[in-house]
Amino acid sequence: MISGTTTLIAHLGFPTETFKAPLIYNPWFDKRGIDAVVVPMGVRAEDYAEVFRALFRLTNIRGALITMPHKVTTMALVDECSVTARIAGSCNAVLRRPDGILLADMFDGEGFVRGVKRKGFKPDGARCLVVGNGGVGSAIAASLANAGVDELALHDAQAANSRLLAARLKTHYPRITIDVTSSDPAGFDLVVNATPLGMQPDDPLPFDMSKIATKTFVGEVVLKEAMTPLLRAAEQKGCPFVIGTDMLFEQIPAYLKFFGFGLASVDELRVVAHITD
Repeated sequence: MISGTTTLIAHLGFPTETFKAPLIYNPWFDKRGIDAVVVPMGVRAEDYAEVFRALFRLTNIRGALITMPHKVTTMALVDECSVTARIAGSCNAVLRRPDGILLADMFDGEGFVRGVKRKGFKPDGARCLVVGNGGVGSAIAASLANAGVDELALHDAQAANSRLLAARLKTHYPRITIDVTSSDPAGFDLVVNATPLGMQPDDPLPFDMSKIATKTFVGEVVLKEAMTPLLRAAEQKGCPFVIGTDMLFEQIPAYLKFFGFGLASVDELRVVAHITD
């Protein structure tokens, strides 16, 4: 029950139709008896800065979940950023501290890496391709680097995104081979779709599945449906894969701790969630 004492967590993005987080957080809040609610709020890019500033003038807001297309833009609207967010160049969570300071952090990459490791992928020494180097792709690349991969190949439709991400990664992870390259997935241990391709029924695949070995892990970040066209192609070929909601579930415990709501296990969250994956 929402009341005058309820703490708000905004879920900011556009469009909102694919949002899954409220269907996980809110049942968990109910089960734990926590007087808080995650509220989806659709904000177009041209209105975002104004809405963001106004939103954090509310007296009962704790923070916000940030999703596409605002993960990069938000970095310029907060007071402080975590090291992870600075490396990624984007954030997906903002906390308003008691002193009013807005702190940004990034959990997409942590959630993705935890998800692929749970499915059996070993990052140590791996060669990885990340297609899509915006907010979520940058976070995944940063977390893969931190997890011990040997090589990161980066590709984005906007080549400048890849070059800037490569420069940030080289500053913090000089031992790793980092290349700005094509979307050719041949020869990699892990290939990741961190683009929006797969949200629309007529989207092309983000890379050529015919060039992927059957042992290659395929990662997906699109949440519109559990089995996207890319994952159906991976399953048909016999590749191991992780779905978008794997990343979502794996990062939520970190979010909850960040917002001060305590600890939760992934298994507990899956039991109470009102979604299927």
